[in-house]
Amino acid sequence: MNHATLQASREWWSQKWLELLDSYRFKKRLERARNYSRQGNVLNIEFKGAKVLARVQGSETEPYKVSLSLDHFTEEEWGYVIENMSQRAIFAAKLLAGEMPQNIEEVFTANGLSLFPFTLSDVHSKCSCPDKANPCKHIGAVYYQLGDRFSEDPFVLFQLRGRAKEEIISDLRQLRRAKVEVTAPKTPQIQPPQTQPQYSVNLSSFWQYNEPLDSSLVVITPSSSETVLDVLGAIPLGKTEESLAGLTSGDVVTRCLGTVYQQVSQQAMLAAMNIGGG
Repeated sequence: MNHATLQASREWWSQKWLELLDSYRFKKRLERARNYSRQGNVLNIEFKGAKVLARVQGSETEPYKVSLSLDHFTEEEWGYVIENMSQRAIFAAKLLAGEMPQNIEEVFTANGLSLFPFTLSDVHSKCSCPDKANPCKHIGAVYYQLGDRFSEDPFVLFQLRGRAKEEIISDLRQLRRAKVEVTAPKTPQIQPPQTQPQYSVNLSSFWQYNEPLDSSLVVITPSSSETVLDVLGAIPLGKTEESLAGLTSGDVVTRCLGTVYQQVSQQAMLAAMNIGGG
């Protein structure tokens, strides 16, 4: 598997870590560092607080001792960072699932911090080998190994900044639990059903309105002599004179309205059933 394939198979946060080393201009030294990393020359890696200690087998019989560290954040800074993480449920969920949120850096930059180092000079490293260059191939090999560690466990990167995995998980769970308890809806008290007032229609005075009209009402008359009544034509009050015999004007109007309501109901039913043209 070539270097490009290895890079593609790594998680994004691991790739970002390695991109910093790959920007190093001494490419031959980087190639030897990658070979050391692949061939098992890094005998062991352990954390001592926020510092990485490793032993790398070089050309000598005795392995070289390598140390690597980043500037770690203070307790107060970590407190702000974890509080911000807990406020975003997706951040907390992904971290607790062992995954690095894509925009995790926002949480740190909001507090004036950076999770990832900007340059190689931000990575403090030492090696017991005689090579005066930094990073030497032994430091580079440890750097590559840490990239693989980050892919498996993103909390390793946090540990370099001074916060152990167990502490972060514990604090996140505690803060998330507190937020859930605060935002949990209270059990509503059961209120007796309120009886809605019933309004009955007074049929005897339905057509009457004895209240004065609002004085602010404005009446606008049509500018033309033609009105809607002219457009509608004559009202069909009756078809024969016999049908009007013995009926008052109110009876005639009511009968006419009844006919209109019936026709409208029929047309509405046909339209609802999508029957007929139109």
